[in-house]
Amino acid sequence: MKKKFLINFLFILFASTLQGQNNEETKYSFSFENKAIKECFKEIENKTQNRFYFNEKWTDLNKKINLSFNEVNLETILNDIIKDTNLNFFKDDNKFIITQSNFIYTDINTNLIVKDSVINENKTSPLFFEKIIDNQDTESESITIIGKQDGVNHKKTHVLDGIIIDTKTNNPISGVVINVTNRNKKTETDIDGYFKIELPDGLNVIEIISMSYKKINQKIILKKDATLNYQLTENITLLNEVVVQKEKNKEVKTVASGVTTFNVEKAKNVPLVLGERDIIKLALSLPGIKAASEGSSGINVRGGKDDQNLFLLDNATIYNPSHFFGFFSSVNPYLVNEVNIYKGHIPAEFGGRIASVFEINSKEGNYEKFKGEGGIGPVTSNITFTTPIVKGKSTLIAGARATYSKWILKQIDNENLQKSDASFYDIYLKYKHKINENNAIETSAYYSKDNFNISSDSLYSYSNSAFSLNWKHNFNKKNISNFQLINSNYAFGIDYVADNLKSFNYDFNINETKFIFKNVYFYNEKHKFSYGLNATLYQLNPGELKPIDDNSLLTYRKINNEKGLESALFINDEYTLNKKLSFNLGLRYSSFLAMGPSSQTIYRDGAPTTSGNIEEIRTYKNNEAIKNYNGLEYRFGSRYMFNETFSVKLAYTTNYQYLHKLSSNTTQSPTDTWKLADLNIKPAFGQQMSLGFFKSLKDDLYQISLEGYYKKTENFLDFKVGSDLLLSESIERDAIQGKGKAYGVEFLIKKSEGRLNGWIGYTYSRSLIQLNGNTPDKVVNNGNYFASNFDKPHDFNTILNYKFTKRYSASFNFTYQTGRPVTYPVGTYTYGNAQYTLYSDRNKFRIPDYYRVDIGINIEGNHKIKKPYHSFWNISVYNLLGRNNPHSIFFVTENGQIKAYKTSIFSYPIPTITYNFKF
Repeated sequence: MKKKFLINFLFILFASTLQGQNNEETKYSFSFENKAIKECFKEIENKTQNRFYFNEKWTDLNKKINLSFNEVNLETILNDIIKDTNLNFFKDDNKFIITQSNFIYTDINTNLIVKDSVINENKTSPLFFEKIIDNQDTESESITIIGKQDGVNHKKTHVLDGIIIDTKTNNPISGVVINVTNRNKKTETDIDGYFKIELPDGLNVIEIISMSYKKINQKIILKKDATLNYQLTENITLLNEVVVQKEKNKEVKTVASGVTTFNVEKAKNVPLVLGERDIIKLALSLPGIKAASEGSSGINVRGGKDDQNLFLLDNATIYNPSHFFGFFSSVNPYLVNEVNIYKGHIPAEFGGRIASVFEINSKEGNYEKFKGEGGIGPVTSNITFTTPIVKGKSTLIAGARATYSKWILKQIDNENLQKSDASFYDIYLKYKHKINENNAIETSAYYSKDNFNISSDSLYSYSNSAFSLNWKHNFNKKNISNFQLINSNYAFGIDYVADNLKSFNYDFNINETKFIFKNVYFYNEKHKFSYGLNATLYQLNPGELKPIDDNSLLTYRKINNEKGLESALFINDEYTLNKKLSFNLGLRYSSFLAMGPSSQTIYRDGAPTTSGNIEEIRTYKNNEAIKNYNGLEYRFGSRYMFNETFSVKLAYTTNYQYLHKLSSNTTQSPTDTWKLADLNIKPAFGQQMSLGFFKSLKDDLYQISLEGYYKKTENFLDFKVGSDLLLSESIERDAIQGKGKAYGVEFLIKKSEGRLNGWIGYTYSRSLIQLNGNTPDKVVNNGNYFASNFDKPHDFNTILNYKFTKRYSASFNFTYQTGRPVTYPVGTYTYGNAQYTLYSDRNKFRIPDYYRVDIGINIEGNHKIKKPYHSFWNISVYNLLGRNNPHSIFFVTENGQIKAYKTSIFSYPIPTITYNFKF
């Protein structure tokens, strides 16, 4: 047995003319039981006149096989032996030369095109073999060979995929750039650390680049589709500052417009009221996203109502995203990895709301060791930890947050405040188990609860809960699927205790059970498809009033439950036509079925929905179909790149919304209820067109965007003046289904690196509505368009952070907004010996403009690696100038005169000290 064949012998062998073979080949019989391949070659040598030449260091030669042959020619035997390896062979008379991966062709195939190949100069020899050409120095670098040629099906390209994880934590790393330098190709990992790229056959020089991780360089020779997983080591330095550059011009290159992604770590340096890091407040500093007023839990995106936003925590719906009257997000920020806000182009997988989607993704647990972090503030404290259950395979992450404001109120020397209550808490658990490379299961649970009672006999409470079970499965290298089952619930209650004869409990809740299937299909480098279906079952208890005392003057009342099934099919194609032009094309077909049990009022055709026009009251049995609505939703996005630093994006989106929020308040209230579409209430429909220009400057140090949009809305729900919505059995008689239009221009400039970083955003926008119902009391402002409650034409925000050293930094916020619309009394009149107030057209006037300045100082502990824990102090002042910004204006009549009064939330500076830690 020869260990190595001589180089001179190979050159002579390759240059010689191959001799003809005997027409009749000798047949052989062999039986190999649990033998290494190289031992099989040796046995063949001993029993025949043939010789084998190979390198014994090749690992495939040690593979054990179990094969038997009876009267078979030798080439067939060898092909079966090396079938599942990277080995090939070339035969010359009785000599067999074993190669690794490469195939030696004995005849030139004119149909075969090999980019990196060479033929001898006179081109007369039938001998043809592939040669790897490397333009770089490879003496110190190893080359990994994957797969082998077969001489028949020679593919020009192969698919390389894999997962990139952190060496210490085994957590997937998103946003890692895979750059193939000699092919001018690149891609990046998704949120699960997964990447996929199509590469040419032959040599590929790969760079693995990520912020805060050491770079990996590797040369691979691809001969087939392959999977390569990488582990990255954190790049830690305690010396001079190191700036790890992110992928350049990412915001310029992405196709979708009106999309913002941020990591919650960015929020830690932003001064916020009461020192609580908050993802919602951070979002409100971005163009196109507003709140009706300070202390409002509602959010208005690009002129949309607050019920037109879909908040998702790991795909579970959160109906009330705020704690404590809107001052805190209902999701613990220490549990959040990143937030994707879709306010323009909404992917086809999302539906059910017509304004925006807030996709909140929780952190991944640690698979290797116990870790945690938390914070202690003047009003709240929280703790989050993660621990492996089975190292490397399963992990648990848990978090809890609570306020001690109730205890603080008890310490105040005021009897009314001592009897008050304003508290909340939330908890979250997530367990993930990796079954194998192709399967993982994940389950999570979330619950939040608020109670408030400010100098009143009524205790208000509301809660969010969610539970999900998710199975991630890779069918093959091209198909990655998620199957998810989710249950969400939102409930609120009022406990009124004053006089037993009038005391009562009031309850409302909405429950939804949702199934989601999504598959991502990597067709090729130009097409990435995602498709799937989802179904949501809604069950509403619209309201139930229960007297506390049997002798109560109140009577038990309950509104009939509501039920509906929303389902959808969707498909999306991310299509790259060329380097300049890309598309994101999506279709979503949604359907909603209102179901019994229910009683529906039937009104005469074309007649107003009044009690005098009732034709019949129809009763529906359980699950009986009441009304079906359906429609096709279009999602179109495109991007054209003029150069590497400048692009223009165009988008068009349509959406149906089958669920309405019932509110007669100017701003969102925790006691707002929800209503499903039925025979008399239609679903809302929205469409939006947007155009944006995106530019990066100074090597992507600055990112500038300018976006304009125009929106139209139909059938959104509003109500006539004086409507009593609680326990109403005929909502349609008070409801007005109106039209809306909104338009605006958004400007944003960001600087993400350097000592001074942050962003400046400005929005000019209008939000107008038209209420022109079928009865006079449902016509507002003569049926003309007028400003909505949240119409604020000018919105300016500045958030700046300056880093003095690695441990000390300062933050500055400035916010300015036009005052929101309001309806003023303009006079009085007498009717029937009684005096009444005459009001202006709805929303004709505005409250004073809003502006606020905040500052903060951030102090980090030293950065020693072996410390048992690391800390971070934030000292901030909210509303530094003590601006008495009006929350609302109300009017009272005193001594025959109408007087206006202003309410404010924070009219004085609010200093805060917060301590955060990690261990």
